[in-house]
Parts: sequence; C-alpha cells; structure tokens
Amino acid sequence: MEYSKYKRYERIKLYDRQWPSKEIEKAPIWCSVDLRDGNQSLPTPMTVEEKLKMFKLLTDMGFKEIEIGFPSASNTEYEFTRRLIEENLIPEDVTIQVLTQAREHLIERTFEALNGAKSAIVHLYNSTSVLQRQVVFQMSKEEIIGIAVKGAKLLNKYKKRYEGTRFTFEYSPESFTGTELDFALEICNEVIKVWKPTGENKVIINLPSTVEMSTPNIYADQIEWMSRHLSNRQNIVLSLHTHNDRGTCTASSELGLLAGADRIEGTLFGNGERTGNLDILNMAMNMYSQGIDPKLDFSDINAIVRVYEECTKMKVNDRHPYAGNLVFTAFSGSHQDAIRKGFKDMEKSNKIIWEVPYLPIDPHDIGREYEEIIRINSQSGKGGTAYIMETEFGFFMPKAMQQEFGALVKEKSDNASAELNSKAIFSLFDKEYLQRNWPYKLRSYKIKSIQEVESNANEVNIQAAVSIKGMDNLIEGKGNGPIDAFFNGLSKASIGEYKFKSFDQHALDKGSHSKAACYIQIEKNGKSFFGVGISENIDTASLNALVSALNRSEENN
Repeated sequence: MEYSKYKRYERIKLYDRQWPSKEIEKAPIWCSVDLRDGNQSLPTPMTVEEKLKMFKLLTDMGFKEIEIGFPSASNTEYEFTRRLIEENLIPEDVTIQVLTQAREHLIERTFEALNGAKSAIVHLYNSTSVLQRQVVFQMSKEEIIGIAVKGAKLLNKYKKRYEGTRFTFEYSPESFTGTELDFALEICNEVIKVWKPTGENKVIINLPSTVEMSTPNIYADQIEWMSRHLSNRQNIVLSLHTHNDRGTCTASSELGLLAGADRIEGTLFGNGERTGNLDILNMAMNMYSQGIDPKLDFSDINAIVRVYEECTKMKVNDRHPYAGNLVFTAFSGSHQDAIRKGFKDMEKSNKIIWEVPYLPIDPHDIGREYEEIIRINSQSGKGGTAYIMETEFGFFMPKAMQQEFGALVKEKSDNASAELNSKAIFSLFDKEYLQRNWPYKLRSYKIKSIQEVESNANEVNIQAAVSIKGMDNLIEGKGNGPIDAFFNGLSKASIGEYKFKSFDQHALDKGSHSKAACYIQIEKNGKSFFGVGISENIDTASLNALVSALNRSEENN
C-alpha cells in the first residue's frame, strides 16, 4: 500500500482555541437535506409521491428547515416544489430550502419554483478549493470570488420580484475543507457585503466538509477560526454540512458545534454522496442521551425506519447506533446478566436517572420493546435465559437452576447453529422440566396433618398413588411437611440414595387463582438436578416438582 503518495492535512494555527473546554448545552438549528443531498445520491431518486411522504415524516419529526431539492436541475424537483406550495403542504412554522448554482438562468428558475411560498431559504454555492480551482475550473481566486459575488447579487435582484415571500439567503464555499482558510474567509465576507445581513434578516454561511479530509479537531479549529473572523458575525447563522469520508462526521459536527456553529445540515441515517452526510438522528440522539432536548421527535423509531426504507430503497444497518435491529440486543452471556441485573436495580430502587449496563438509553423512549433486548444463541449465558423466562413467562428460577437450564439452552443453540427465540426456549423448558412423567408419575394424593400443641410439633402423613414405570403403587410417608413426607414415602419404595438440597417457590401471576411455580433440587452420586412443578395448589406444585427432579435424575444417571 503506497501510503507515501498521500500528504498530511495541515494543522490550523489556533493556539488559543476555546472549543475543547466547552460543552454542548442545547440543540442547534437542524436542517434536513434528505430530499436534496440524500435524494441525488440514490441509485433511483425518489418520485414526487415518495418525496411528499418523506417531507411529511420530516415535518412530523419536528424539522423547521428542510432542503427540498434543486428545482432548476430537473422537472421532478421543480414539480415537487410547486406541489408543496400550491397544495399548501408546508406547515406555517417550516421553511423550505432550495439549492442553486451561481448561474442566472438557474437562479431565475429557482425563484419561479418558489413563487407563492411564505418563507424560503435560497442556498447559493460555488466550489472554492485549490484542487477545483486548478483542475476543474482553471480559474484564479479573483474569478472564483467573482462567481460568488455575481450569484449573490442575482439573488438580491430576483428577491425583489417575489415580495410576498420572506427569503433567507445561504452561501456555501463548496469544498471548504480543501480551501485555504484565508480565502474561504475572503469569499464569504464578499458575499456578506452584498447581502448586508441584519438582526431581522440574517444570512446563513455554511462551511461544508464536502470531502472529509482531516481529524474532527482540525475541522473544529477551522470553524472556530472562521467564526472569529467572519464580518458581521452577530447577524450570521454559522452552519455545518459534514460528510463521512473518514467515518468521523458525527464527531466533526459535534466539535464544530462547540467551535461556534449555530446550525447543522444532515440526513436521516447519513444518506448522501459517497460515504454520506452527517446522520442527524445519530447526533440528535447523542444529545438526548446526555439529557439535552434535541428538539426532534424520535419516539417511534420503527416508523421512521419504515418510511425511510420505503422512500429511499436503502436499508438501515442492523448496527446503526440507535435505530438498528440489533443495537439494543445482547447475545453475550455477561452482557445479558448485567442488563438483567440493571433492570432489577432500576425497578427496586425507583431510580429517576436511567442506569442500565450496556444500554445508554431506555429503548422504550424510541418505541423499542424490551423483548428485543436479550436474544439467545450459543454465545449466550444463564443471565439471558433467565431474563427471557422471567420477563416473558414469569418463571424466576433459582440461581443454581439458571446455570443448569442456561447450559441446556446453549447446547441446543450450538447444535442447531441458530438463535433460539423465546417460544423455542420455553418449549425446551416445558419438555425438560414440566412434562417429565417417566419413570415416576403422581396420580393422586391425600394429606393428613397432625399438630401436637404441647410439643409444638407438626407432622404430616401422606398417601399418594404413584405410577412407577407404568405400575401403580401406593406410597405412604410421614414428615414435617408434604414434600418431606412424600420424599420419605418414595424412599421406602426404593428410589435410591437422594439428598434433598433446596426448595423455592413463587406465584406465576397475581390474584387468588394464580398458579404457583415450585423448584426442587436433589442430588444423587454427586450430581444435582432441578425439577419444576406448577399448579394453583401449592402442594400439588411442590410434589410435581419433586417428581420432575427424580425423573430428570433417573434419565441422567
């Protein structure tokens, strides 16, 4: 790999930079460019109907500025602009934005398309980088400035023809990151002189990383330097439009905001030319996770994904930081165990601040379900299996049983080379514990309790009809409770040398008719086995749990 043919991006001489010590405290002005930059990059651009559907999504989400297209570039773009205006589809508090090059016939067509709009941003641009000047246009700096100034004057000219519209002007020195800072400043200031912004009629200066060429800290230095030196800065809305060629456009935009930017342009899910634009959803949700109101509504993330995919024919990656199918999902056993314990701690302590390991935000906030969080495969552990059994089926297995059943689930997933859904996990639980009826099966029982008040003794007698390998037997036993009496009775029937290790129980649901779940652990030849029983009668559940444990032991010894 011939790395020596590339040169290092030059650092900015800004030794008193202020942005590293600042914090993001509020949302910027957001401008969606999905319908222009995100549309022109599609293999099959959106139809007018698809653009209308996407526009509705963006307004529902709360965008107040939306770049709707390049109306002078094609009939589709022009028609879409006219539909929005003529059919009164633009909300009162939303301003549409359109893009145009600095050519008079394109500018004239652009203003025609906007006729009748209540408010609009006209976005003027021309390329300013060293490479574009020398290779593409073969023009001097003065000639490039002349293009920008001429375009700015034309916007003033055509604005006067449409006095019913409140216009805001925006200028982008396209390929800003490939432009010398002093030249970028010079050309922006020349445009500002033409437009003469005021407090009532500000101008947007947009500084795009049309091609991302440096680390985010250098881009932040560029933005702070420009913010300090732009003329009439108090009447300038400083805007950013970052691309993702180095994979760091989110960081570039966040640091650029610290460096003085007021406004951010981007797209949903980062759609755009080459590696794409800034993903506004990503940056906005990053703010949300820090307790900052992003001023955009992502509460139904699944609907946003659905409309985006329908309109663009693109697929949201499963690992997208907030919207991906798998981003709130844990397969790792240690992650699953930590998440499960985190949920229990949140519930027990009634915390206001969200604190769950591995989940930076509450999935419910964006319309995701907790059932999606833990999924089971051969990499999963006991914690994940326990979480599924608790949250979806109400079984709170003892800790030692979590390990036993978790191993069974892991083995089944490994053998199948597949993920197990909750239905498959419960099916395994049912087969392994609840349907165990060989060689022992409890058919009926009768309990008689005798209490000797003076000695404070409580003795239970039990008579039970038990099928042993298909043969009915009458079992009789005594003990300090039904389970002890039944266990003693079975011991007389030569069940072998077993040790009774543990007993746990809980209600499966609320109410007087709720079923009880009982868990019994026994040991034979150094190996322990759990059994499970469920019934509205606690004694029946307990006895069935013991039978379940005995049957599992017999099969595995």
